[in-house]
Amino acid sequence: MAPFASHDFDHHVPPLPAGLGEPGNAQTASEQQDSQLLSHLHEIIAQRSLTALFQPIIRMRSGEIIGYEGLIRGPSNSPLHSPLNLFKVARANKLSVQVEHLCRHIVMAQFAQSGLPGNLFLNVSPGALVQPEAIQGETLRHLEKLGINPQRIIIELTENEPTYDYTLLRNAAMHYRDMGFQIAIDDLGEGFSSLRLWSELQPEYVKVDMHFIQGINNDPMKLQFVRSIQEIAEKSGSIVIAEGIETQAELLTIRDLGIACGQGYHIARPHANPKTVVADDISKILRRDKVPLTTQKYGPTKKSATVFKLLRESQYVAPDVSNDEVYNLFVNDPQLQALPVVSNGIPVGLINRYSMVERFARLYGRELYGKKSCTFFMDPNPLLTEQDTSLQDLSHILVQAESHHLSNGFIIVDQGQYVGMGTGHDLLREITQMQIEAARYANPLTQLPGNVPINEHIEFLLQSGVEFCICYCDLDNFKPFNDVYGYRKGDDMIQLTGRTLSQFCDTQLDFIGHIGGDDFLIMFQSEDWEHRCNAMLDAFAVASQNFYYVEDKERGGYYSEDRQGNRVLHPLVSLSLGAVKIEPSQYSSPHQIASAATKAKKQAKKTPGNSLFIERRVPATFSWAM
Repeated sequence: MAPFASHDFDHHVPPLPAGLGEPGNAQTASEQQDSQLLSHLHEIIAQRSLTALFQPIIRMRSGEIIGYEGLIRGPSNSPLHSPLNLFKVARANKLSVQVEHLCRHIVMAQFAQSGLPGNLFLNVSPGALVQPEAIQGETLRHLEKLGINPQRIIIELTENEPTYDYTLLRNAAMHYRDMGFQIAIDDLGEGFSSLRLWSELQPEYVKVDMHFIQGINNDPMKLQFVRSIQEIAEKSGSIVIAEGIETQAELLTIRDLGIACGQGYHIARPHANPKTVVADDISKILRRDKVPLTTQKYGPTKKSATVFKLLRESQYVAPDVSNDEVYNLFVNDPQLQALPVVSNGIPVGLINRYSMVERFARLYGRELYGKKSCTFFMDPNPLLTEQDTSLQDLSHILVQAESHHLSNGFIIVDQGQYVGMGTGHDLLREITQMQIEAARYANPLTQLPGNVPINEHIEFLLQSGVEFCICYCDLDNFKPFNDVYGYRKGDDMIQLTGRTLSQFCDTQLDFIGHIGGDDFLIMFQSEDWEHRCNAMLDAFAVASQNFYYVEDKERGGYYSEDRQGNRVLHPLVSLSLGAVKIEPSQYSSPHQIASAATKAKKQAKKTPGNSLFIERRVPATFSWAM
């Protein structure tokens, strides 16, 4: 993208006059128009007749504006109004650096004059960054005149040509950092070498190209790409900015992925005098107190991995390729186990290495079949799977399919179009790893998330700034039940409790975890959480009756001996729920929240029978007591 261009402002760029960059009807007419545009560009430079626009960049969790990207426009009603046309003419006449220099000065001056808060994202091309006058501090001196602290400037590298001298660019970036500037990479995923730039420069900010943002709520591949970028950013210390957000669905998807910052039409359009706060409707949407569980990144609640994870790019052949050619491919590549046959992008079969080699090894096999079409040896009914199929679903399909599909592998498609291959070995490895991870995170008795994901989820909710209700669930009189009826019945009672609690949780919003023993925690985001709690108590009261002897049910309890050998009557097992409503910024750590829930649970247990206690007092500072 050209420096100071905006993909969030000009959807329809005014075209250059006929003749510029295209063969005209007459060479002289083209030259004349080029000359007019060059003269117009010189006039713009001389008169500094450019206008700066600013587009807000916000923090996705709060809606707070962290800064503005500075953009540029030429004179209105001019063929050079669009920055794309402006820089196209500048490049054609070797004036790019001069025009970019002017743009930066105008943007910085108007930013200072407007008194805008936060940072200024200043577009700079790699070529301009390493110019001697830039490195020698010309920009820094200009900022001092304007009264702008260099620490408020983020140099946003725009890639409009390949970057080859990474050493020079890295040294220039380090030089700017020493002066207080920060670095951002623009249009990640769109440029010539943006991933290499990320690795070399280790920028403070990374801006994801709008192509991967628009429609992300309906595109699993885009979702996976942005999720991967976020994971890399978390490890490298970069802050991700999503560009080109144009719908509410995209906004919420980006927020729920955990992307830190965003900009785009739906948030605010570029403007010469932009707002210093985002619109109320955007702010309310961002603070909406619901975080779908599918956005989590830990343990058994992690969104199911898909076949896309197994994708291997693989060579393929057309149906008219001969068996001789296919045989040679197998001979020249010992690792090639299967070869898809694809016609016009649609997979029509699969050729197994061993099957073909074995047939060619037979007497006169090659002479008989070598010139024939490769479709002669292919399996016309290979296993096909869409790339967004979950690994669990694919595993079930393979179990039910014929055994040769496991060794042949499977063809991966996107809406029927061939994209690559997957192997049974890779699938088994991923399924095994998922089972190992589930065992680490899940309670072995109920298979509900254990302590690690419980704490991670509380931490996630805290960072998200959402309202939720934490509910501590505990069985009363469970130990004597375990002693009288045995550990097997005790385990059955705990499993019943887990099923009953899970039955009344919203799988999209409510998180249930098993701490251990007869203790459970639920983090409700459902608005009707109190109704759900009462339904849990009613269901448990009915279902638990099946665990007792008739005489124990009739007397309302069971006898067991205490430590002194005395026979004591204990009430039937009941369920106590202690609930605490958590407001944003009310608590600062999972330990405080768990302690508050523990205290509420203790209050609930003071009431005989199945009971719900809701803590409605203003919280004090808690310590870990769990």
